[in-house]
Amino acid sequence: MASAWLSLGANIGSPSEQLAEAVRRIGAHPEISVEAQSTVLTTKAWGKTDQPDFANMAIAVQTSLGPQELLDVVLGIELAMGRVRDEVWGPRLIDIDIIAYERVELRSPRLNLPHPYAHERAFVLDPLQEISPETAAWVIATAAKPA
Repeated sequence: MASAWLSLGANIGSPSEQLAEAVRRIGAHPEISVEAQSTVLTTKAWGKTDQPDFANMAIAVQTSLGPQELLDVVLGIELAMGRVRDEVWGPRLIDIDIIAYERVELRSPRLNLPHPYAHERAFVLDPLQEISPETAAWVIATAAKPA
């Protein structure tokens, strides 16, 4: 089993309920176990600021899936929950990002690990720090390395 850390956010509909439902769906997958979850933080919108505040959290999971397979699962959950990708940084019912998977460093057209912007976003780092300070430190240190 591999360890992975996910960031979840929502700002339309009922964000706290949607986060809880996303965590439930992730944990219901037969190859994923939710091991820890942060508290839910309310933060101002980032990137496109003329929208409602976001509810954000992080979870730690154990999985037998590889990183790309895990990505497929979380994207499927987003879609099943009604996520529509029509505006970059726009409002969303649910957003699930893989922040880190083990200590894998990966750059591909579909997935970059650790998440390339996590170290710049307190709404990602603060919940991650709450559940896994060592992973948050690794994400920051890895992002600081020259490309």
